[in-house]
Amino acid sequence: MSDDRTGAPRVKPEVIEETSQQVSQVRERIKSLRARARLGGWGLAAYVTVSVLSIPDSHLLPALSESVRRFLGAAPPSNLISIALVVYAFSALTLILARIAQGSGTYKGWSHLLYITSFYIFFGFAGTLRETYWAVFVSGLLIMGLENYLIRNYVSEEIRREERKLKGGF
Repeated sequence: MSDDRTGAPRVKPEVIEETSQQVSQVRERIKSLRARARLGGWGLAAYVTVSVLSIPDSHLLPALSESVRRFLGAAPPSNLISIALVVYAFSALTLILARIAQGSGTYKGWSHLLYITSFYIFFGFAGTLRETYWAVFVSGLLIMGLENYLIRNYVSEEIRREERKLKGGF
């Protein structure tokens, strides 16, 4: 059975509809993957915003009142907070690098944002944020940067696979 004008074989309408559906599903998946890739950028932007707000003596955030300080009690010693920051940073980096090696596409930047923000708060409460600001900033930037790399690398590989499906005709 062939087309009357070109002599090419006829394709059943069901096959055309199924292929059209597959193409549209692949394009939709690519669109959602691109949206997912933006998570890393948004997380990095949120981290930089938190860091700018946390700059010591910038007066961008209000200071804790004396009654709130009394309610919270004494701040932990700065050296203990520093040890916690080092342990957290090495643990987070190890886990992120393992996920990169596995090819995992899970984004955990939002939880890292919360943890790094807590270090700004703890050091601020202890009164040593001026001395430790850059350590927290660089640690967080490295962690959030690797999270951004992880999700973008995963998404670009997935998009390449989906584009191969489009080129290969399924």
